[in-house]
Amino acid sequence: MRKIIHIDMDAFFASVEQRDNPELRGRPVAVGGGGIRGVVASASYEARKYGVRSAMPGATAKRLCPDLIFVKSHFDVYKTVSQQIRDIFHDYTDLVEPLSLDEAYLDVTENKKNLNSATLIAQEIRQRIEVETGLTASAGISFNKFLAKIASDVNKPNGMKVILPEEALDFLEKLPIEKFHGIGQVTARRMHELSIFTGADLKKRSEHELQQIFGKAGRHYYRIVRAEDEREVNPHRIRKSIGSERTFNEDLHDPAEMKARLSDLAGQVHEYAARNNNFGRTVTIKLKTPDFRQFTRSRTFPQDVTQLEQIIQVVHELLDQNIAEIGAVRLLGVTISGLRLDRQSGIGVQLEFEF
Repeated sequence: MRKIIHIDMDAFFASVEQRDNPELRGRPVAVGGGGIRGVVASASYEARKYGVRSAMPGATAKRLCPDLIFVKSHFDVYKTVSQQIRDIFHDYTDLVEPLSLDEAYLDVTENKKNLNSATLIAQEIRQRIEVETGLTASAGISFNKFLAKIASDVNKPNGMKVILPEEALDFLEKLPIEKFHGIGQVTARRMHELSIFTGADLKKRSEHELQQIFGKAGRHYYRIVRAEDEREVNPHRIRKSIGSERTFNEDLHDPAEMKARLSDLAGQVHEYAARNNNFGRTVTIKLKTPDFRQFTRSRTFPQDVTQLEQIIQVVHELLDQNIAEIGAVRLLGVTISGLRLDRQSGIGVQLEFEF
């Protein structure tokens, strides 16, 4: 049985800015989000109390929190700190799978310190991160990646949660369905419509029934509620594309509203790409009509598209060029591909990222 740790930094970008600028400590801070098209990249916990979240338009964040302080991002600093943290991880194991600058999985089943307790290792790592970087991290510890990921969010910020094998099924049965990692807002609403509110409700459904309702994802839901996850911690994971999409409760007919939604999605994609310093050359929009026709339109550039304003401009132009054919939409998506890290590696598999 594996011993897996998921480490997640607490409000990473905002915490770095508060660390480096004492005047920001204890105050509501948003990294990014300034300007007409600004999108929040990270929000301090003081700002989160007002409902401010990452990927939120800056104007919306300001309405929720009038005293919100917007600061410019400093990704070179974030990358440097992230490397410090990864160096700490590698003191314990080489099986480290970074998900972004601020979170990673570690397999410590066999570790360099010859420690039997994954909980003790997680505690040591969190203490070292705080001493060496001045930042706090939360940790989840369990026997697979899915449970470790969920556990790291339970006692945030600056906390830990252990899910032992004998506790896992009871924990999952009591867990609200929207707390399951990989079940987004749209799927959670669909499950609520089916009277699935907790893991126990989900567990009552057969695998065949879940596949009929949710397609291939149904089998995944069937397995995770039973604590089944055989994925290994992969230190060589390479992402081939970064995308975000949203299905709307009501069809969109107004092109201006479609553009606003595309801008939000572009902000989410840009935020993730920037966090990982992994931009791409191809920008794609995905559109699905009320009668389920699907369209994808792309534009490729000779160099990486790194500016949010450029991504927004491209997705708006792609919409304008095709709106007459499409009309109304029920789903919109934005993706960037041809990623720098993928080109450098020459290897990799397609991975999905749900915002």
